Amino acid sequence: MSNAIKIHGFPLSGHAHRVELFSSVAGIAHEVIYVDLPAGEHKQAPFLALNPLGVVPVIEDSDVVIHDSISILIYLARKYAPSYIPEDLANEAEMHRFLAMSAGEISYGPGAARLINVFNSPVDPVFAKETAAKALTKLEQQLDGNDFLVANKVSLADFAIYSYVAHAPEGDVSLDPYPNIRRWLSNVEGLSGFVPMQATKAGLVK
Repeated sequence: MSNAIKIHGFPLSGHAHRVELFSSVAGIAHEVIYVDLPAGEHKQAPFLALNPLGVVPVIEDSDVVIHDSISILIYLARKYAPSYIPEDLANEAEMHRFLAMSAGEISYGPGAARLINVFNSPVDPVFAKETAAKALTKLEQQLDGNDFLVANKVSLADFAIYSYVAHAPEGDVSLDPYPNIRRWLSNVEGLSGFVPMQATKAGLVK
């Protein structure tokens, strides 16, 4: 796998998972490199040389180093899998709206709620769950009659949103009220090359 990109990540990181998931589904040769977050490896000099912010994921593509999961997704799609970016400009703009949502409402909603239970993070649970409810309601409406988020075709939007929504129950956020979202999760999970994110027994997952 000498020509494979290196994905530095952690199994419980949704940000890292979205990169691994996209790489696998898109057929991009890659090697996943475990970063021992509990041991503080991400704050040590070798990793900080890759990402001074000290967070995963980071990719190495030959001499190119990129961090921030959304930037990575765009880079990988542009270089290796352009079909996952809509050709129609309006649809591409819609895709970017969901990429922004993944870094905003999804991260501060279901993502943050999960952090409380899985990592004992000092996050406001009320705010996280209220934000999650608003975000999931928007997604439920978007997916009414649609198999995927943008133009009824799989795109980067689906990979950016999937991980933290799929694992929302770990943050005590139930997906029971959202049948369209549950159907969409199954659609993503049915993609050839799908790889799951490591689950925990936190929250509603017993």
